[in-house]
Amino acid sequence: MGVIDRIWIVFAALNGAMAVGTGAYASHALAAEPQAQEWFRIAGQYQMAHALALILLVALGGRMNGNGRLALRIAGWLFVAGIPLFCGTLYALGTVGPLPVPMTAPAGGWCFMLGWVALAAAALRARG
Repeated sequence: MGVIDRIWIVFAALNGAMAVGTGAYASHALAAEPQAQEWFRIAGQYQMAHALALILLVALGGRMNGNGRLALRIAGWLFVAGIPLFCGTLYALGTVGPLPVPMTAPAGGWCFMLGWVALAAAALRARG
């Protein structure tokens, strides 16, 4: 297993733990704020889904080479970028309000979508 694979697994595991923790925080500390709870719920779902997707990419990476493996790497980096941009923005909205940098959540959403497209490209490029 390469360095990038190990980094992605660590990143995925820490993000999985964070998604669980923020869900508990939302349930207890934000009980009186339904909109903040909803932002946390959405962020947690996307964070957990993409943490698991990173682990999937590591598992698939060992089965691909060439352009397929490159497409997996691109997908992974897009997921890594999307988590703080999309999920982080929603967590901020639920706690401190809007961020001074506009359009971070949509940028993160685009990263997620492009990551899934890159994963599809990897599957189409796979040999075997």
